[in-house]
Amino acid sequence: MAEKVLVVTGDAGESYEALYATHRLREAGVDVVVAAPSRRRLHLVIHDFEPGWDTYIERQGYGLESDVTFTEVSVEGYAAVLVLGGRAPEYLRHDAALLELVREFATHDRWIFAICHGIQILIAAGLVGGRRVTCYEHVRNEVEWAGGTYCTEQAVRDGKIVTAQTWQSHPEFYREVMRCLGEAAATRS
Repeated sequence: MAEKVLVVTGDAGESYEALYATHRLREAGVDVVVAAPSRRRLHLVIHDFEPGWDTYIERQGYGLESDVTFTEVSVEGYAAVLVLGGRAPEYLRHDAALLELVREFATHDRWIFAICHGIQILIAAGLVGGRRVTCYEHVRNEVEWAGGTYCTEQAVRDGKIVTAQTWQSHPEFYREVMRCLGEAAATRS
């Protein structure tokens, strides 16, 4: 496939989403670059859904090395950006360099993928208004306040943006992600 994808996360990013993304994309021959506020081993978390709880619970997860900082990234050479969920988007959505970077992906007509709470970064970047998207159900109000239409499907594609609800949406989400990356490769051929 020979594509290059920027994976965005930080401390308290969802561990399963991060590892699944990097492994699945690398398995398909995609060059994966992990971006975070700093270059170091990130402290990831596991969000799980337990009977009797009204929301997810959080435990310490695996770690992941970041390759670059947000300020070191140039959109050139990347086919897409993938914004992961977990609790990291709660603070990353206030990072001006990241918001500008995500907007550049949109300006350069590149794919933008977001899962779970990752939508919070797209909202803060002003990319959700007028779009059909999905995300973790308890972020629905933020989507609607930003002018987006919340959808209940596991994965939703609207133009160059593909969103998913949670790590439970991986099968539907990554089928669409791989389809989009295949389209990107085909248009360059």
